[in-house]
Amino acid sequence: MQPHLLIVDGHHLLYRAYWAIPRTMKTRAGEQVNTTFGIASMLLQMLKVEQPDSILFCFDADEKTFRHEEYDAYKSGRSETPDDFYTQIPRVLELLDTFRIPTVEGKKFEADDYACTYALEASKRGQRVTIVTGDRDLFQLSSPSIRIAIPHKGYQAAEYMTPEAILQKYGVTPAQIPSYKGLTGDSSDNLPGVHGIGPKAAAALLQEFGSLRGIYEHIDTVKPSWKEKLLNDREKAEFSERLATLISDTPQPVSLNDLSYAGVETEPIFSLFEKLEFSLPKRRLLDLLGTPWGAKHFNHHEELPSKTLKELEPSQMSLL
Repeated sequence: MQPHLLIVDGHHLLYRAYWAIPRTMKTRAGEQVNTTFGIASMLLQMLKVEQPDSILFCFDADEKTFRHEEYDAYKSGRSETPDDFYTQIPRVLELLDTFRIPTVEGKKFEADDYACTYALEASKRGQRVTIVTGDRDLFQLSSPSIRIAIPHKGYQAAEYMTPEAILQKYGVTPAQIPSYKGLTGDSSDNLPGVHGIGPKAAAALLQEFGSLRGIYEHIDTVKPSWKEKLLNDREKAEFSERLATLISDTPQPVSLNDLSYAGVETEPIFSLFEKLEFSLPKRRLLDLLGTPWGAKHFNHHEELPSKTLKELEPSQMSLL
C-alpha cells in the first residue's frame, strides 16, 4: 500500500474546534480549554480513521502574505476573531508537540500554499495524500492521489472531495477551481470576481470553454448577457483567479522525509490530558492504542484497560 501523508489545515481545525465546544469549558484553575479539547478530540478521531504514515499541520502566520501585499482588502470581510481564541493557540501547539506532529507556517505564504507544496511533492514520490480542510481553495489539488477531507461531527463523518465529487457538486474540475473563483469571486477571501456571474453561469462557461483564459479568447461567442458582464469585470476576474491559485513551490521548513509518524511516546500526552482535565480524549487515546495502527505508531508502557470507547455510554461521546 502507498505511504499515506495526512496534511491538516491547522487554522481551519482551530476555528472548528473553537466554535464546536462551549467557550465556558475551563479547567478548575480557570484556563479556557475548549479549543484545545476540540483539537485533541478531532485529532484522535482523525488518526483512527486515516491511519497515516506521516503527518503535517499547516498554519497561517499572523502576518501579511504576498496576497495581502498585492490586495490590501484580501480577507478583510471576515468577522473579528475573539481574543479568547488566540490565547489558546500556544496550548494547542503544545498539544501537537506532545503528539510529535510537525507544524509549518511562514510570513509570505498561507497554510494552503504550504499544503499544496507538500501534497504535490508527496504525490510525485508515489504517496497518497489526505488534506483536512474546509477551504475550497485546496479543492484545486484533488486528484487520484490527493483527496480533500472536510471534517464533520468531530471527524466522525468526513466528507471526501474527490475530483468526481467536486465535479458533481460544483460542475467544474479541480483544475478549474481558480477560474471558477475568478468568475464567482469569494466572499471569505473578499475576492470580487465578475459581478452578476454566479455558480451556475460560471460552471456553464467553464464546461464550454475550459478556463477563464478560454472564455476571454472566445468572448465573441458568449451569449450577450454574460459577455457584457465578463468584459466589464475582466480585470477583476483575472485578478481573483490569480489570487485563488495556490503556490506549489514554497520553502519546506520541514523536510518531507521528517514527517514520518512513528515511535510516539504516550506519557507526555497523558500527562497533558491530566493537566487539562481531559477525560474523553484520554479514553480516545486508549482506544486508539488498542488498534493495530495505534500499537505500531505509539510507544505505550502500561497495560491497556479492557474497557474501550465502544463500551462507553453515548452521553460520554456527545461533546464532539
